[in-house]
Parts: sequence; structure tokens; C-alpha cells
Amino acid sequence: MKIIAVLPARYASTRYHAKLMQDLGGKTVILRTYEAAINTKLFDDVFVVTDSDLIFNEITSHGGKAIMSIKEHESGSDRIAEAVENLDVDIVINVQGDEPFIDAESLEKVIEVFKKDIEKKVDLASLMREITNEDDINNPNNVKVVVNQNGFALYFSRSVIPYPREKNVGVRYMQHIGVYAFRKQALMDFYHLPMKSLEASEKLEQLRYLEFGKQIKMIETTHVGIGIDTIEDMEKARKMLLK
Repeated sequence: MKIIAVLPARYASTRYHAKLMQDLGGKTVILRTYEAAINTKLFDDVFVVTDSDLIFNEITSHGGKAIMSIKEHESGSDRIAEAVENLDVDIVINVQGDEPFIDAESLEKVIEVFKKDIEKKVDLASLMREITNEDDINNPNNVKVVVNQNGFALYFSRSVIPYPREKNVGVRYMQHIGVYAFRKQALMDFYHLPMKSLEASEKLEQLRYLEFGKQIKMIETTHVGIGIDTIEDMEKARKMLLK
């Protein structure tokens, strides 16, 4: 089973311009994330896929592997699918390019899902963590997921799911953590399928997989990564690097 990591890396960013090329302890964010992915020793290969010559050159000039996107893409899955379409791989892990503090333990858990899935029932694996703060639960930027008894996703939403009509029935609220592991075939199916109404409404690409019957296995984690979306996030990352 050949397993690779792919870091989708767009240059443009609405909240923090060119964040992946910002300095983080003497290295750019994207280079530091790329090196962190390699250092987990979990992958047979690691690639950055980007629409930017700057990012492409940043990786390749340091001896790394990068792939230029040819097309414009609506989602990270589309960008990754284009990049891996002609690669001989079995499992593709989407590692966010703006999360340099990679949690190897969580990644190992999603990889293990496929190693144990002898009957190949799992199309994707992803992560979730419990949230208990009411503001976090109600925040539409925190995507929630509900799962069945076997840990497969039933639905993802920016809304509160399940709705707490009854308060004391032991419901746990789970936030989706955007680390994905795909079977290559599921990723290619996604690439060639149209966006439907649920995905368009919620602006959540994982709903396309569910709408077309793909099985997403969710793994619980307690890890909270630092995604660099703002200048404040960068300051947190720089402090963490000094620890």
C-alpha cells in the first residue's frame, strides 16, 4: 500500500495575505510544514501542490517535491485530485499547508484505518474532537459532524447538530478537524462528480462525498493544531516554536 501526503498550497489568502510565504522561525510556513510532514516518516512520498510559482520554487529550491496546478479549483480535494491523477498511489493524505505543527499520532490513526480495512469499505478517513463550550458549538466556522454507531459520518454542518431539543440525553458535540485521508479512487470520483445542493449551501466539500454515497470514517482526537489564518495565529506559532 503506497501512502503519500499532499499539501495544497494556494498563494492567495483573504484573511492573511501570502501567509504560506511568511517567515516562521527562519523558514517559510509552507517549507516548515513540508519538512514536518517528511519528518513524521509516515509517508512514502510528500508533495506540495500549488498555483504559485513562488511556492513551487520555495519547495523545489530546498530539495522538495512540488506540483503546479494547471486548472482553477473550487476545493482542496479538486486541487489534490488533479495533482495525483497520474500517480501510482493507494492512499492520499491531505495535510494542510498552513499547519506546521503536525500531529503524527493523529495522522498515524487515520492511516491505520486503511491498513485494517481489508474489505475496502472505507473511502475516506478524517478527524474530529469533542467541543463543550457553547460559543464553540454555535460558531459556524466550527464544522460539526455526527456519526453512526460504527464511527461513520452521517452529516457535517456549520449549524448545531444535533439540535438540543432535549438537554440531558448525553449528546456529544464533535468538531470536524480538516485532515483527510482518501482512497485514490474516492478522490478521483469526487473530482469528476458535480457539486450538489448540500455542498453548495454549506460550502463544505465533504458533503459531496456523502451525497454520492462515500463512506467517511471519523477518528476521535484530542489534538488541537495551530492553523495560521491570521497575524495573531502567526504570533502563537512563533511562540510555540520557541518552546
